[in-house]
Amino acid sequence: MPLRFDAHISTAETDYGTVLLDERAGTYWELNPTATLVVRTLLDGGEEADATAALIRDFDIDRAQAQRDVEALVGQLREAGLAS
Repeated sequence: MPLRFDAHISTAETDYGTVLLDERAGTYWELNPTATLVVRTLLDGGEEADATAALIRDFDIDRAQAQRDVEALVGQLREAGLAS
């Protein structure tokens, strides 16, 4: 399922990843380059499998670890109320 940030979330890409601002709570989240790649892939309409493949391609990690990382990040973003 593609990722969607809720309306109260602003994003800004930096030289070091992406910063998310929860405008309701006034809290910031900083995503490293790995998380930025996952989020960008999902926001562009990709599935978790596409994000996993992108991690494998760009960061040379094994499939099982990449899949766990994608699932963990998506779960954390949803649990924090940042994404649906």
